Amino acid sequence: MRNYVLRRLLLLVFVLFGVTLITFILMHVVPGDPALIILGKLSSNEELLLKLRQKLGLNKPLIVQYWEFLKHLVRFDLGNSITLHVSVKELIFERFPLTLKLTLFSLTIALLIGIPSGIISAVKQYSGTDAFFTIFALVGISTPVFWLALLLQILFALKLNWFNVSGYMSIKDLFLPSLTLGLIYSASIARFTRSSILEVLHMDYVRTARAKGLSEKIVMAKHVFRNALIPIVTLVGMQFGSLLSGAAITETVFGLPGIGKLLLNAQLDRDYPLIESGIIFVAVIIGLSNLLVDILYAFLDPRIRYD
Repeated sequence: MRNYVLRRLLLLVFVLFGVTLITFILMHVVPGDPALIILGKLSSNEELLLKLRQKLGLNKPLIVQYWEFLKHLVRFDLGNSITLHVSVKELIFERFPLTLKLTLFSLTIALLIGIPSGIISAVKQYSGTDAFFTIFALVGISTPVFWLALLLQILFALKLNWFNVSGYMSIKDLFLPSLTLGLIYSASIARFTRSSILEVLHMDYVRTARAKGLSEKIVMAKHVFRNALIPIVTLVGMQFGSLLSGAAITETVFGLPGIGKLLLNAQLDRDYPLIESGIIFVAVIIGLSNLLVDILYAFLDPRIRYD
């Protein structure tokens, strides 16, 4: 297991190198000039533009800019934000805890709704209950995040006045955004759980366990659910990485100062250091979450070995 983890971490280094290269190329290919955005689009003073580009290092050849970026990255020096004039490292680690809380709350809601819904739907296949949860999953997958967020804001914040419409003052302000993401992601979890449970239910060892006279609860808990967990864990791992890297739309709608909103604003402002460092941070989070999922496979299924 240790050798496998070391190989995966080494592979992650090469993946990050590819991410930095692709991100750097795309940022400089897409039209937009950070200096022009800082000075204002109506500014026609070419001298000021040239001086600002020189100050930001934008006048250097792209290969030189990329090399300097890599040198700073190796030293964990992410530079300063062009528009906010603050250390990128401080910005990321300042916004990350809020996104982490949002991720954990959202996944908790998604698991509490999605897994029981999927199990009940599978056990009562082709029944009215199954049809209800299937429709729920289809609606959840098809619903845009921003639309559900606005709907919850209107109902719980404007009509009932239970929560604030936007902003973050206390942990209470995370309920509506967490509920929004939890409902959306629970639909996918419910569908995966249902299909995975149904696949395991028809296995020979499940029929054997029932033939031995084991109760249905023991059969479901010990023989069915555990063996159906791998696809579910895979999906949850992907969702965890996605949420942890920043739920930009939800954070923007609810005015939460998280990673997602930070990177979205950086993209609009053409803030190269913040965008490049933020994407690398996202890549690290997703890579580590995928590694954690692979390690969990070995605990869930003793047949899986990485040595």
